[in-house]
Amino acid sequence: MTIEPDYVRYNFEYEQKIRIAFIGAGGHAFRNVYPTFQYAPVDLVAICDLDADRAIAYARQFGASTTYTNHHDMLAQERPDAVFIVTNYDETGKPRATRLALDALNAGCHVWMEKPTAASVADVRELIATSDRTGKFVLTGLKKTFFPSIVRAKEIIDSEEFGEPVSVTIRYPQSMPALAERDDLTRVLGLLDHLPHPVSILHELMGPVASMSYEWEAWRGGSLTNLVFRSGAIGTMHLVGGGSGSSPLERLEVVGEHANIVVENGVRVIYYRPAKRGGYGRSASYLVPNAEAPLVWEPEFSLGQLYNKNIFYLGYVPEVLHFCESVLANTPPTKGTLAASLEIAKLFEAYRTQPAGVRIPIAAG
Repeated sequence: MTIEPDYVRYNFEYEQKIRIAFIGAGGHAFRNVYPTFQYAPVDLVAICDLDADRAIAYARQFGASTTYTNHHDMLAQERPDAVFIVTNYDETGKPRATRLALDALNAGCHVWMEKPTAASVADVRELIATSDRTGKFVLTGLKKTFFPSIVRAKEIIDSEEFGEPVSVTIRYPQSMPALAERDDLTRVLGLLDHLPHPVSILHELMGPVASMSYEWEAWRGGSLTNLVFRSGAIGTMHLVGGGSGSSPLERLEVVGEHANIVVENGVRVIYYRPAKRGGYGRSASYLVPNAEAPLVWEPEFSLGQLYNKNIFYLGYVPEVLHFCESVLANTPPTKGTLAASLEIAKLFEAYRTQPAGVRIPIAAG
């Protein structure tokens, strides 16, 4: 069921489907999550939203037969195999999805939920404990790890040719207020909402962080973080507080013992394969042998292909398919896990509570 490069199934082509219910009828879900069901083995049986008219409109649009305004009623009456949750934040700044996910787990449902999983380490640990107790699992939509570009980067980094990944740098647009204001969760909603993007990539490619320190600028709230991974590798995360709105949002580079790989703008992949430099002062050409030349991948946007749809190159369809595959096989997912969300929450709490310029240990487990 995992996406094959040259063949994607449509929903009506699956013989076996999972019964799902959906909590949330917002704009993000309308654009990016519900449309993935065209390519997944799901039977959408019900939609729940506090706005009854909106739930009815979404049910009409996406084919659900029943709507609710109370998720407890929906879980009790429909008894779905799995629940999708895409909701907003409460008045204190906490993701509403955290509590909803706990309710779904306790009702005997697997859970797909949009990031962030939770606003604290303690809340993620409660989800882990509930998942373990109920035997139902949670996948958080850490879409960046499902980008085709990041999947390819992971394959290359894990290859013998690349060698051990020794350092990484990642750039992502995100600011945060002064430390004195970060105690108020509502003042750091942007950081809570967006930090999962770069950190999930770092965790996927480099593993858990052992320690960090950061510097912060007061003009736009940008920061530069130095990271030491448990593997011994090092890295930097540049959270950009300024810059032009017309520039690409992100850039990633991982350096290995023998090679390096760059992902630009989420879609352009450049693999600098192992190669020798010509003798200094004696080389007449910069063109290395073809067998050592860099490899470059980038999409074309002329054909009406699935890979040109944002729900594919932004990872939404792949992450939903991974969840469905896990449910059908009754095996926990290997990406978007609560373990990954826990590591993200640890860094979020470090930014909220620790000052710039000090080395901050990140506890294991």
